[in-house]
Amino acid sequence: MSTEEPSNPIKKLGEMIHDIKYAMLTTIDDGGALRSRPMATQTKTFEGELWFFTRASAPKVDEVEHDHHVNVSYSHPGDQRYVSVSGLAKLVRDPKKNEEHWTPAMKAWFPKGPDDPETAMLQVVVDKAEYWDTGSSAMVHLVGFVKAAVTGKPYHPGENEKLDLASGHPVS
Repeated sequence: MSTEEPSNPIKKLGEMIHDIKYAMLTTIDDGGALRSRPMATQTKTFEGELWFFTRASAPKVDEVEHDHHVNVSYSHPGDQRYVSVSGLAKLVRDPKKNEEHWTPAMKAWFPKGPDDPETAMLQVVVDKAEYWDTGSSAMVHLVGFVKAAVTGKPYHPGENEKLDLASGHPVS
């Protein structure tokens, strides 16, 4: 019997995306095509939801209203850290929520500020995620890659896990 505390997928995911400022948000358009665009994540502490500022009239809002399923991908190549998140998105028009996430830099995209009716947020409630965390230097990866090529054994660069945030357990 193990006395180890089970891993917390919400905490792990929060650690993985903590300092990655920009993500690619993928929606599904009316024709079923995938559309991706860079977004600045506004989550200060990840608790199972991601927040993004948007214009209420932006095409991505129509796409989210047509199909709530989205993917959000994060990449930090310098640390060899990659995360793919899936969940359901919805438009939130709440000046208090805007104010909670507002930073002076947002004025570049939303010059009328957080109280402008056109300033809104997309909330993504995360249900599943997968991450790759190699955590080693490029030289260590190069040596491992060369060793795999020479020996014919698969190269495993680091940790890869699928998370189900609804169940709180890794997915096999």
